[in-house]
Amino acid sequence: MATAVVRKRKIIDLPVETFQKLSLMAVAQGKSLKTYIESELIAKANNISVEVRENPSPSNDEWFNNPENLTELDKGIQEMKEGKTKAYTMAEIKNILGV
Repeated sequence: MATAVVRKRKIIDLPVETFQKLSLMAVAQGKSLKTYIESELIAKANNISVEVRENPSPSNDEWFNNPENLTELDKGIQEMKEGKTKAYTMAEIKNILGV
């Protein structure tokens, strides 16, 4: 029994010149434009290696390996989204610190 492939729909906008070129490439392969674009994107995606890191730092900073740091970071992000934080300019920070 074959397993059905779950698909997602996405409407995309293309420049006219790109649309025309892709249409010609599709005709040359005897495919509809939709089928051609789908097959090209699927082939491209299948050749991409996706790596998911636990540590979000591009430099692999050890600070991000501490769960307590990540908890505090998530808490701060949530507070920011809820409007419970205030952004300070460098001038304001220097003034507060008296420097």
